[in-house]
Amino acid sequence: MARPSVAVVGLGVISRFYLAALDASPAVQLTAVCDRDPAALAPWTATGPGTRTAEDPSGPVLGYRDHHELLAAHPSLDGVIVTVPNDAHAPVCADFLRAGVSVCVEKPLALTSTAGAELTALAGEYGATLLTAFHRRYNSAVGALVARLPRNVPVEQVTVRYLERIEEHVGPDRWYLDPVRCGGGCVADNGPNAFDLVRLLLGEVTVERSRIRRDASGLDRQATIALRSPDGTARATVELDWSYPGELKDIQVTLADGSVHHADMLAGHHGFKASLHHEYEAIVADFARRLDAPPRPDRGGAAALHLVEAAYDRAEPWPPGPVPSHPRPAEAPAC
Repeated sequence: MARPSVAVVGLGVISRFYLAALDASPAVQLTAVCDRDPAALAPWTATGPGTRTAEDPSGPVLGYRDHHELLAAHPSLDGVIVTVPNDAHAPVCADFLRAGVSVCVEKPLALTSTAGAELTALAGEYGATLLTAFHRRYNSAVGALVARLPRNVPVEQVTVRYLERIEEHVGPDRWYLDPVRCGGGCVADNGPNAFDLVRLLLGEVTVERSRIRRDASGLDRQATIALRSPDGTARATVELDWSYPGELKDIQVTLADGSVHHADMLAGHHGFKASLHHEYEAIVADFARRLDAPPRPDRGGAAALHLVEAAYDRAEPWPPGPVPSHPRPAEAPAC
């Protein structure tokens, strides 16, 4: 039986993790890639034209400059992974959903909650799966943390820290540094990952207040966002920083019994961005499973967009004085 066929649209810095995961996946077959940059397509176009067939499953992956051409050439495509710049997520995803092609899209789902709702509606209308790739949800340390939390003890406080120097991560994808194309900055781009982890631990939450520091271009550089559960019994703090010297990404959970649980998302992964490999392998595996199951809506992607918008709407002025240094917490016991 042929594996589901999948394309990748957008060959920027994150695509290499998807491509490696697809190459290792026994569940799906990479059929085509797309990017506007001819240099990015060079590895797939140098061998000339060709197609994958049931008789020749090892045929070359085809490269395209335009995703409409890809769609026209592959009418039986099962799924697409969208890793284009943030401002192009909504239109590209919409085109594939209208063709009945299931979509896995990098966070954020879109730049606005309205656009996110439209994509969710399109997925339902055309019978396609829509998955927003919150890759930190698939992190091994996060999974271990969730598994060891006792189910009969309520969570009182969650703190998620997502700190990095953005210029060290974006490579040639300079659109991250454009607040219009990115959607704002660290709140729009890293915020969805952090908010998704809060929702993983607390369920639905609302934003109480936020503070955002922007640079001269209007790009968010730091943010602190306070959230709470609907009944107010649990609270969360999200700290975001795009000017941090290095990389620090962790979660701390305090339970009603006073116990503290900690997960370092980078622990055990040595080298720049090394933690991403196993997360994207898990995303591809999850997407493959969804391709073989009845379509289901992407509530997480839409929920994250509402929290991003609320963080911007409730933003207070950044307090004067030095930028916080985000010291590492004392090592919490592995309860």
